[in-house]
Amino acid sequence: MADEFDSNVVSTNESTDKKCPQCGGVMDYDPSSGGMKCPYCDYKEDIAAPDNDGDHKPKRAEEQDFDDAEHTANCDWGVATKTVVCKSCGGEMIYDAMQIAGECPYCGSNQIMEASDQTSIAPGGIVPFKLDQKTADENFRKWIGSLLFCPNACKSGAHARQFKGIYLPYWTFDTQTDSDYTAEYGEEEQDKDGNKETTWHKTRGTFQMDIDDELVIGTNKYDAGILSGIEPFNTENNVAYEPKYISGFACERYSVGIKDAWQKAKTTIKEKIRNGITEKIRRKYSTNQVRNLNIETEYSHITYKYLLLPVWMSSFKYEGKIYQFTVNGQTGKVSGKAPVSPWKVALAIVIGLIIIGVIYYFTHK
Repeated sequence: MADEFDSNVVSTNESTDKKCPQCGGVMDYDPSSGGMKCPYCDYKEDIAAPDNDGDHKPKRAEEQDFDDAEHTANCDWGVATKTVVCKSCGGEMIYDAMQIAGECPYCGSNQIMEASDQTSIAPGGIVPFKLDQKTADENFRKWIGSLLFCPNACKSGAHARQFKGIYLPYWTFDTQTDSDYTAEYGEEEQDKDGNKETTWHKTRGTFQMDIDDELVIGTNKYDAGILSGIEPFNTENNVAYEPKYISGFACERYSVGIKDAWQKAKTTIKEKIRNGITEKIRRKYSTNQVRNLNIETEYSHITYKYLLLPVWMSSFKYEGKIYQFTVNGQTGKVSGKAPVSPWKVALAIVIGLIIIGVIYYFTHK
């Protein structure tokens, strides 16, 4: 499939190459205003919301029936590329096979590629960037300054490399869950000698939980731990997919298919159900001890959305090593990796031991 896709020539969507009516420059999406902005003369223009009464287009992503999804397989072409023809100047460029948006190196036009692959699902909605690059950099500086064990020299000298604004593909899942469970809970009692003993009792029951917008990233290209650190996104604040929102930003289509994404979602959902049942048993029997919990769960009314979510990506260098970090383009939350000062860690351990020693001394005095 990779070779076949490699040979495809993809055209760009002409409607997204929005020219400024004042100076003729190419306009980009502007997070601060939520509309289009010319980077040359600062002319701004709103993005018109869909008119439900006129064009019958939804204003936001609509839930889709999981069982009716036509394309469920993964679509990862690895290092495959595609040739893109710019409708503005006719130039040809080579892009990663999964890339949806970029910039023409010849004329600076926004390149929003028209879909050439008919075996993937189109995005139903997009959460537009709310934070611009300057704000993302400010949040990065606050974040690294708050890291307790990060070296002081790194905090004062770390400078983010050029930020890259990118829309990443995500799946969200809704479902109703009905679970039957069996477990044991413990009651703690004292014997005649004052020793504590735990008596275990069997219990069973049912548990219901509704899941709303369980989030699963649709690509394996990036550090999953760093990306999970900038969650959650407010996925309810999405708008129906409109190419203008990705003008001036990079964008990727999913490579993790909906079927595999659902399996990942179920892993997280099962943990939520387990925690919910455990808490239910603890409250019901006034106990902190629960064991041998067995759960059988049925999932019904499964729906999904395919969304594009905003992420600022960058990195910084310290003592010859590169550290990656990301900023949530909607909320500003930062997640990443940073160096750790062994001296600060050692000092924290010493202080902790001193505190423990003081507490022990006064409680056994």
